[in-house]
Amino acid sequence: MTPSFPSDFLWGAATSAYQIEGAWNVDGKGDSIWDTFSHTPGKIRNGDNGDTACGHYYRWREDIALMQSLGLQAYRFSISWPRILPAGRGAVNAAGLDFYDRLVDGLLEANILPFVTLYHWDLPQALQDEGGWTVRATAEAFVEYAAQVSRRLGDRVKHWMTFNEPAVSAFLGHERGMHAPGWQDTRAALRAVHHHLLAHGWSVPVLRENCPDAQIGLAFDCFPFQPASPSAADYHAARLEDGRHNRLFLDPLYGRGYPADVVEDYQMRALWPEEVIQPGDLASIAAQTDFLGINYYTRVIVRADIPEEENLPRTNFYAPQSEWMEGGWGDNYPDGLYQTLCRLHFEYQIPRLYITENGASYSDGPDEHGEIHDSRRIAYLQTHIQAAARAIQSGVPLAGYFVWSLMDNFEWALGYTMRLGLVWVNFDTLERIPKASALWYRDWIAQHARIPQASA
Repeated sequence: MTPSFPSDFLWGAATSAYQIEGAWNVDGKGDSIWDTFSHTPGKIRNGDNGDTACGHYYRWREDIALMQSLGLQAYRFSISWPRILPAGRGAVNAAGLDFYDRLVDGLLEANILPFVTLYHWDLPQALQDEGGWTVRATAEAFVEYAAQVSRRLGDRVKHWMTFNEPAVSAFLGHERGMHAPGWQDTRAALRAVHHHLLAHGWSVPVLRENCPDAQIGLAFDCFPFQPASPSAADYHAARLEDGRHNRLFLDPLYGRGYPADVVEDYQMRALWPEEVIQPGDLASIAAQTDFLGINYYTRVIVRADIPEEENLPRTNFYAPQSEWMEGGWGDNYPDGLYQTLCRLHFEYQIPRLYITENGASYSDGPDEHGEIHDSRRIAYLQTHIQAAARAIQSGVPLAGYFVWSLMDNFEWALGYTMRLGLVWVNFDTLERIPKASALWYRDWIAQHARIPQASA
């Protein structure tokens, strides 16, 4: 089957501020929770941090030229909240807004559509010191931040995402302690869930006022949770895991409130933070949006936590770990992307979907000729793009695809040990070298892009 895509389908790549910008303490930028977390010994593999990252703050013109050479039609990036409001609220740092102003103008001059994410996990440390996402005031501060950025950029930016992967921010940051701020408190994580969603809902009308002709949504990491066997126990466990990660966010976003089975599970363990949910909150969270961004990498197979002899034999298996993505990120399972896209469309009737992240980590580096032959990444991208085409044929209103990531970068707690980029980065010299996958993607776009970007 030759993949077929709509005439206005967009092809792009994605990054985030803390992962590529560097310049962590210059031009008036305040500290973020990731500055604090990465400077804490033992938190990041190899003691890495994002102080320099890819140096994009200084090399953004070079990076736009690189995007242009690859034929990208769109570029998804995030804005650093503490670069705009160093204290999280109040005084605006003009130099921070100026940087993103220049970046947006540069993208448009290169005929590349900017897709802006307002929050990709780098909360101002000043707000964390007041309780961070566990308190309602942080959601209020986010609305002020969204207003400042959209007033400055809204005349040119026509695609806005309020949040990236709020589930990761809430649970890896507040329950599992793997991400900033490094807490291990389930109640705190659930409070953070509500305040992330509330900040999203409150900011949507502000974005609409400042950018009346823009599309507004958010980006969500959606996994298919599959039972390990046909047993009732495994099906129940898979549904509950899906509820904790997917439905806990999707249901309230689309007007269904928090899922009853998940709430009951947390209530039985005296963890559900009923005290933070105020009248009108759920209506605010369900503010009408124009699209949902999907970040997809792999699937999760769930086995019930009961003795094996009390369960049915496993019938659902991962591929051998020798075939997994590096870093233990799971197997190459493109059917999961197809299943996820179809589920979101048919279950939630979302008007438009974008694949806002999709990619794989493989550490292939330059050979003796300076070339990077990352054939495994090409195979991953090919199979997932084919799955996206199948979803479109099934009626899914998919409007674009963004590879994660444009370039190798700081991969959070894993530091610089993970390489997910189309472009290889020498983290000592900051040299950029397009990999074979970048050249493959360039040729794919040239073959399948049907319209000039400016008319999208």
